[in-house]
Amino acid sequence: MENISPTTIVIFGVTGDLSQRKLFPSLYELHTKGFLPSKYQIVGFSRRSLSTEEFRNFIKETLIAKKMPATESDLSDFLNHLSYREGSFDNADSYKNLSETLVKIDEGLGQCSNKLFYLAVPPDLYEGILGHLSYSGLTIPCGGDMGWTRVLIEKPFGRDVETAHKLDHHLSDLFEEEQIFRIDHYLAKETLQNILTFRFSNALFEHLWSGEHIESVSVKLFETLDILGRGTFYDSTGALRDVGQNHILQMLALVAMERPKNLTPESVRRERARVFEKLVPMNAKHIEDHATRAQYEGYRNEPNVNPESQTETYFKLKAFINNERWRDVPFFLESGKALHEMRTEIVVTFKPCTTCLCPNGDGHEHRNKITFTIQPNEGISIEYFMKKPGFDSAVEPKDLSYIYRESAEEKALPDAYEKVLYDCIRGDQTLFPSTNEVDLTWKYVSPVIKHWESLPLLSYKKGSSGPETSF
Repeated sequence: MENISPTTIVIFGVTGDLSQRKLFPSLYELHTKGFLPSKYQIVGFSRRSLSTEEFRNFIKETLIAKKMPATESDLSDFLNHLSYREGSFDNADSYKNLSETLVKIDEGLGQCSNKLFYLAVPPDLYEGILGHLSYSGLTIPCGGDMGWTRVLIEKPFGRDVETAHKLDHHLSDLFEEEQIFRIDHYLAKETLQNILTFRFSNALFEHLWSGEHIESVSVKLFETLDILGRGTFYDSTGALRDVGQNHILQMLALVAMERPKNLTPESVRRERARVFEKLVPMNAKHIEDHATRAQYEGYRNEPNVNPESQTETYFKLKAFINNERWRDVPFFLESGKALHEMRTEIVVTFKPCTTCLCPNGDGHEHRNKITFTIQPNEGISIEYFMKKPGFDSAVEPKDLSYIYRESAEEKALPDAYEKVLYDCIRGDQTLFPSTNEVDLTWKYVSPVIKHWESLPLLSYKKGSSGPETSF
């Protein structure tokens, strides 16, 4: 990334789980691939009392545990870009000290560097950190056009429409829209990025991509893991807030959106938002007929979970889009924890074939399907029907598929967080939800959450396929 001027990345909550699992492995990969600016610094900010040398050893152990280092030279070179500043998120002096650290870095570089502030902290800390950043002057670019300032924020973006509006109002007071990068890392997953290319670069599919030919669309995000001891966070959040308002609705948008005029962030985000505008609102009657919520057995015994908790760990919604292309086509949105498999996929099911040249008595309905598998085995498959080899005319299903990790490009498949960080540094907001998208998705989800209590809270066993649903 030679054409990017020197850049300083400040990570708040740098000793937390997200940094260890995702951020530093991804930053290290970008470093070894040459996808970071030629001159960059990473400043860790956290409450823990560490020297820079101790912090570097902490990150070194993290990377070695994940079997990341390619060579000792690569690892040593990467660690030399790291420094650490101890501080409290709610203490003004800590931000003053951070500001002095950034000034010294710029002096060492001989020029103002770009500043990227990554908030890898719980959402309830956003407002305080953003306020202190503003008060300390850290959000003000120091070099005009040559030294930008950007902020990266993890989901969830609020808890409902009102809190999302409050957060966005706070952000807009400090930053322009082009400076705000809200992370939905699912948008950076390779299969999801490929949906638009698959649809709009092949004459085979787009003329069939409507309710005239498609019977239903299913969006599934299944996890085998439970809440992993995150009771405090999860019990106040629930599955619908955690993955429904963001990951799942964004996946729906990529399947349902119209062709953007071009691949600019403005065009792509605009078309995603237009899908959300046309989602049929969920009033109390819709929720009764088109929603299910459930909780896995034993959830209430998890640490820091209310013994009488009504928080859902599973949900399923039947959504509709009120436009010409998708009117009356159901979109089934489903997610759950502690299920029988870990799988994230989108399944587009076509209407039954009415012209099948099939032997008498063949009871198969012959529905073609296109499956976009986001994880664990990224790929795209098409289910079609063929004559079974032999003396009769029996019909059987076959798959035509492309699996990324079976291709020669397997090693080039980047982690979603690599793509997120790379695009933010480049200033490309295509894979980041806009303010309008966040507002519209909360407007759809909030009424469901408001009326959850009108639905029975079903239960399901850990390791099962979830509760039996009524639709």
